[in-house]
Amino acid sequence: MLPARLALSTALLATLSFAVAAEPLVLQATQLKALGIETRRAAEAGGGRSGTLPARVLVPNAQMRVISAPVAGMVEVLNVAPGESVKRGQVLAQLASPQALELQRDALQSGSQAQLLQQSLKRDELLFAEGLIPESRLQATRAAAAQAAAQASERRQGLTLAGVTPGKLGGPLALTAPIDGVVLEQGAQLGQRVESSALIYRIAKLDPLWLEIQVPQVHTAGLKLGMPVKIANSTVSGKLIAIGRAIDAASQTVLLRAAVSEGADTLRPGQVVEVELELAVGDKQQRLPATALVRNQKETLVFVQATAKDQQVQFEARRVRVISQSGDTVLVEGVAANDVIAVKGVSGLKAMLTGVGRE
Repeated sequence: MLPARLALSTALLATLSFAVAAEPLVLQATQLKALGIETRRAAEAGGGRSGTLPARVLVPNAQMRVISAPVAGMVEVLNVAPGESVKRGQVLAQLASPQALELQRDALQSGSQAQLLQQSLKRDELLFAEGLIPESRLQATRAAAAQAAAQASERRQGLTLAGVTPGKLGGPLALTAPIDGVVLEQGAQLGQRVESSALIYRIAKLDPLWLEIQVPQVHTAGLKLGMPVKIANSTVSGKLIAIGRAIDAASQTVLLRAAVSEGADTLRPGQVVEVELELAVGDKQQRLPATALVRNQKETLVFVQATAKDQQVQFEARRVRVISQSGDTVLVEGVAANDVIAVKGVSGLKAMLTGVGRE
């Protein structure tokens, strides 16, 4: 019987504690001052931000190009330097390349051979039509002409890939800009001998830019594509375009990517900045200072001002659900935008709450 009575007593005390805790706490003006209690409307309490997070400025992949040496050679001319703007088609560098001469020679020879075999094919077709040569000879000539044409096409494509002008021998190999952009990096020096695929320049279009943000996994609730992103203490802004689906095993963070549309010209690739995420919340979701929350018997509470008159202020303890936390602000559900919340001195209110519960 004793365990049953103990369980019944515990349940009764819990019910009484809940009922008492639901009663408003009444404070005089002098008590408010002594406890240092400050209040603010929920819509204004969070400061309109979820804290700052570190981010790195990157160039979108589609806006970057690498200018490399298509063949081995010597850097003969460098027309631009890092930081300069370039236009599409502008000659950035010139190479002196014996390999380019070999490609031009091979292309001319294969082109001439293909023309010669085409002429032989036409002659053999006439001779076969007159019955002067067997069909086997015509078929052999056709096969040779087709092979020569394929080889000539292959050599022409090789010239195109190497950026070599077909149809003539000699002259430097010009490397041109494929897009409008800015030179980010120079990978070769004047007079340097380079191998095929060696980096000469890296250029990029710098508007828009990306921000890569590493966010702790516990703070990702409520994030949505299209949310505004702002760089702290500046007017540079953009929006969230990607939310990572994987968690980094070492740091337990999720990768976010934002596109900066306004003020991108003030940023530099590789720069580390602090960003603010403007979380969009519903009517029952508000951002509050972490100091406004208290824990009581596995519940998270805030103190909402019920009335204020005749030198008395009443507060009621209200349960809230924490959705996310970042920095010193917390996104909660359970209060409305117009609710007046105690944001400072809540430890005194908690003491009164638990004291009432023990009485």
